[in-house]
Amino acid sequence: MKFVFTDKKVNIPNYIHNYAEKKVGKLDRYFKEDATAAITFSIEKDRNQVEVTIRSSGTIFRVSESSSDMRASIDAAVASLERQFRKNKSRLEKRLRQGAFERTIDEAEVASFVPDGPEEGEYRIVRTKTFPIKPMTQEEAILQMNLLGHSFFAFRNEDADGSFAVVYRRNDGDYGIIEDET
Repeated sequence: MKFVFTDKKVNIPNYIHNYAEKKVGKLDRYFKEDATAAITFSIEKDRNQVEVTIRSSGTIFRVSESSSDMRASIDAAVASLERQFRKNKSRLEKRLRQGAFERTIDEAEVASFVPDGPEEGEYRIVRTKTFPIKPMTQEEAILQMNLLGHSFFAFRNEDADGSFAVVYRRNDGDYGIIEDET
């Protein structure tokens, strides 16, 4: 696994980078050789935040954790990734390395193991909704989304020759847009 470290507005010592590489490196057993882990460190509101993004075989895994200690944030991020893997085990087996979920027991891991809920089966669609997708500008789409009180809104973007787009509200309060490449 290749590692890329980014420090946002903070200087992180090398021993923290080494610790993160050691912890995230344990997840290497799940991936084929082409996996890349991008680890971003930042401090926001006196909280140490770690974002781990792993790209492998066209699949992207991303998790962000924050705590009062950078090492605890790294540990929580690795635990969240392992939880994602276990939760979606049956769906991921085709994309991950063969035998990735067969493990040998490690005494240190058993001591900190907390079992999760049962593995989920198929995805369940509980509601289907149809509506006409109207052409409008990005600003009109944001206004419509806010008027409806939704966190996203699908529309045909007049600014991009009527291509399909989705506008969404980001966690930081700003807005994002997802557009079709064509």
